[in-house]
Amino acid sequence: QVTLKESGGGLVQAGDSLRLACAASGRTSPTNSMGWFRQAPGKEREFIAARRWSDGSTDYANSVKGRFAISGIYAKKPVYLQLNILTPDDTAVYYCASGLISRRWDDYTYWGQGTQVTVSS
Repeated sequence: QVTLKESGGGLVQAGDSLRLACAASGRTSPTNSMGWFRQAPGKEREFIAARRWSDGSTDYANSVKGRFAISGIYAKKPVYLQLNILTPDDTAVYYCASGLISRRWDDYTYWGQGTQVTVSS
């Protein structure tokens, strides 16, 4: 069993930055990966970024590439998602998830409860 908990969300203005954190506990495995997703009201869950623990490789959605950055080395330590140059379109609940590195949300087994990010114009 793996427990994930996100933190760091909030209300910011367009152009601001935020850093989200995901703390993992339980039976995490260095062979797994951690992904970040977001879901805005009325929209489907959207892949943001993922990092594989074994080689540190990362993957980013085109919509956030160059603005967001995932950092973290091993599942036992907090993993961060740095959000820069935020726009109102980034408003959503942000989730971290543990599983196989993938852009598909159903490839991830464990999920946090989410943290709200609201960007005002």
